[in-house]
Amino acid sequence: MLCGTRRELVWIRNALHSLSIQAEAMLGFLTARQAGLDDPLRLRRAESTRRVLSLKLNPDRDVDRIHGNGINTVDIDAVEGKYMLSGGADGVIAIYDLENYSGKPQYTCKAVCTVGRSSRYVHKFSVETVQWYPYDTGMFVSSSFDKTMKVWDTETLKPAEVFEFEGNIYSHNLSPIARKHSLIAVGTKNPKIQLCDLKSGSRIHVLHGHRGEVLSVRWSPRYEHILASASADSKVKVWDVRRASGSLFTLDQHNGDKSKASSEAVNTAHNGRVNGLCFTGDGLYLLTTGTDDRMRLWNSATGENTLVNYGKVCNESRKRLQFTVSRGCSPEFVFVPCGSSVAVYALHTGELVTMLRGHYNNVDCCEFHPDYQVRCTNAHGGESLPIHLSYTCTL
Repeated sequence: MLCGTRRELVWIRNALHSLSIQAEAMLGFLTARQAGLDDPLRLRRAESTRRVLSLKLNPDRDVDRIHGNGINTVDIDAVEGKYMLSGGADGVIAIYDLENYSGKPQYTCKAVCTVGRSSRYVHKFSVETVQWYPYDTGMFVSSSFDKTMKVWDTETLKPAEVFEFEGNIYSHNLSPIARKHSLIAVGTKNPKIQLCDLKSGSRIHVLHGHRGEVLSVRWSPRYEHILASASADSKVKVWDVRRASGSLFTLDQHNGDKSKASSEAVNTAHNGRVNGLCFTGDGLYLLTTGTDDRMRLWNSATGENTLVNYGKVCNESRKRLQFTVSRGCSPEFVFVPCGSSVAVYALHTGELVTMLRGHYNNVDCCEFHPDYQVRCTNAHGGESLPIHLSYTCTL
């Protein structure tokens, strides 16, 4: 008994010492900021980094269980940061309010509305991508294996526009910064990338170059006309959609010749299907994942492979893999679904920082929230219903 008490006292003493160090560091940042000795953003970056390094499963937060099968995709609005979209293998779309209005630590994020199986507008098959309109929560876009992409009015939950395609849709993406265009890039079973215009409601352009199904497309958060695409042909291409002469370059894992003739022939980003794309917040780097169990970091301007070694990054998904990068941290971190966990890597060193555990089945997607940190969902329901898990930091 005395031994147990002594261990508890040691644990308490260590915890208090750790809190004292954290408080001292925080005080130092505040003093330096007040005196004008430090960049005002340094405190924010330091605190964001500390929170990511302290991530753990939050036992006090839950989310309404709406989906009957796995959840394939999530998105958190960039305007208010309080509404989350989710799309499931059952074709259902749900919108959740992430705010806690109860004033109590334990709460459940409620679904404020759903496009359920009883709706005449529901997708017939699995929803693969959902995304908020970047400037307004009054609109969002969903795409599905039923070969349609729908632009929804959030208030009425009715599609304002429906685009139909010849094959399954794996991915779509709206530019987070575009002011001069309103294009949605769409990757389907067809090797051609389709560009759809929200203003005219029509498909206005096709990008040729891939030889396999296009599994992921992402617009650059730095330049509104730059688009990246990943395909089952092992290639990642970077495009300027203003040009009619094809892609700017094709990424080469061996940093070989990037001339157009060479890149079309031999350049590959991975030794397998490339099913994941993610730009860093500043748009300077592009991350890719492939079924060769590798993740690579590229200079998005030159296409150079930075050769950061992340080790084996398990990836058995036949579809798009939704992973994410932190924002506002120093250094930045990458969150990647890995089996029933989420692997957290240091972006520029490749170090595996931690594994976020808690799911019972494979994780298919995760999303970073600057305030709530990480919110992820499992891909397969199994015996238990699919559930969103919140990882938050200990303050």
